Amino acid sequence: MEQTNSSRPLRAIDLFVVNAYYFSVNLQTLTIVPLLMPILVERFVGAELKGSVLGSLRLVSLMLSLLVHAIAAQLSDRCTSKIGRRRPFMWLSLCLETIALVGLGLAISYPPGKNASILIFTTLLLASILSNIGLGPVQGLIPDLVPKAQHGRYSAVKALFELPLPVIFVAFTIAKFVGSNNFWGVILVLIAVKVLTGIIILFIPEEAISHPKTPFDKQAIWRLVGMTLAFTVIIIVPGLLVRYALPWLKAMMTDVGQFKLISALIGVVTMFVAVVLGVVISTRLSLGKDTKGRKRFSWWVINRLAFLVGGANLTSFVLYYLQERFPQLTGEAAAQPTAILMAVVGLSLLIAAVVSGWLTDKFGPKPLLFLSGVLAFAAILIIVLSGRLLAVYAGAAVIGISAGVFYSANWALGTRIVPRDEAGQWLGISNVAGTGAGAIGAFIGGPIGDIAGYSVLILVYGVLFLVSTLALFPIKSSEPV
Repeated sequence: MEQTNSSRPLRAIDLFVVNAYYFSVNLQTLTIVPLLMPILVERFVGAELKGSVLGSLRLVSLMLSLLVHAIAAQLSDRCTSKIGRRRPFMWLSLCLETIALVGLGLAISYPPGKNASILIFTTLLLASILSNIGLGPVQGLIPDLVPKAQHGRYSAVKALFELPLPVIFVAFTIAKFVGSNNFWGVILVLIAVKVLTGIIILFIPEEAISHPKTPFDKQAIWRLVGMTLAFTVIIIVPGLLVRYALPWLKAMMTDVGQFKLISALIGVVTMFVAVVLGVVISTRLSLGKDTKGRKRFSWWVINRLAFLVGGANLTSFVLYYLQERFPQLTGEAAAQPTAILMAVVGLSLLIAAVVSGWLTDKFGPKPLLFLSGVLAFAAILIIVLSGRLLAVYAGAAVIGISAGVFYSANWALGTRIVPRDEAGQWLGISNVAGTGAGAIGAFIGGPIGDIAGYSVLILVYGVLFLVSTLALFPIKSSEPV
């Protein structure tokens, strides 16, 4: 019988107990990123700079979250607490997030002004970053407690708690509070879920360890710090270029259509250059300059990162796009349509994920990756060119299907081309890719939305979906290194 660190035999209810934390953390993320942060930024900064400020907040949040996530995960691996390795970090995270959310509620109630905006943005960042204290460790629960033969069913429940269920909950409860300007209602719901999650954590069958198997890897953390700093610089430089170049171009050009076209071109080029440079430097720092198979692996990460630049940032700016495209959706009125759009994406992604594994096995990952990039681009065209909200929802459904196929096919390709004995190290770089995608699309994209319009920004993300397919051509073989 396979040995695990479970303190008792697993029961059916443990499918939910082990994965409950994911619902809490993703519910908070799906509330803050597409709803609270855009609305509060617009309220306290104004319409002219809202995209730029939102992009800056996302850059800081994502990069610091990456470091907190990695450090907390390593510390939990070596934690010898009597209540388990992962549980202390999960409880600490829930407590700190609750304090940050209460601080956010008090800051929103504070009289409008500079101090209020600083308090609000600080507490928003803290709530987002502190959640990684628990998120890093909780990802070790399935490997710790669950026999390999049951990893599939536990991972399936984990996937439900990560996206579809939180999205549906937000659409039908939290979005209504946001739409009615009841921010304390939102905060109290999030806190109630955290309290319930903290109680459920009590029943995780986690057994304490007497001593860690391996020492804390300081070198790995320093490498991650180096990668994060390098990636941050790579994002900031083109982001500042866009912030200063577009206002100058707008003042110089009289043809609005030409200005928007050039702005879109600048956005695509700067984002793709940031993607390529970020991946090249990250893989070189992690794997070494002359490591066999590094170039082929780099193209795989570029394919993943370029697609995620669009996929990860649509949720951040879709509320601003809906406000621009449909003038009746001003302020908090855009919250409910945004939440419905997210629910459509989440449900269609879930449906696609069910069949995408079988399709990948049958046709291979590369044809499906081409298809997902083209479909996502077509969906963006539907969203941008249509003047009806129903068509926007239809385009969102196609994006969800494309993303579901992409996630499965891209990961399948990655697992095939990396060295089998070092798969963890190589595939771990994809975490940096996911974080980098959010930061690139937000920091560079925010000013484009402010100056050229959010329809232009959404179109840029669509072109990035299409451009991601170009990275597949240099990957000539799917055999491992």
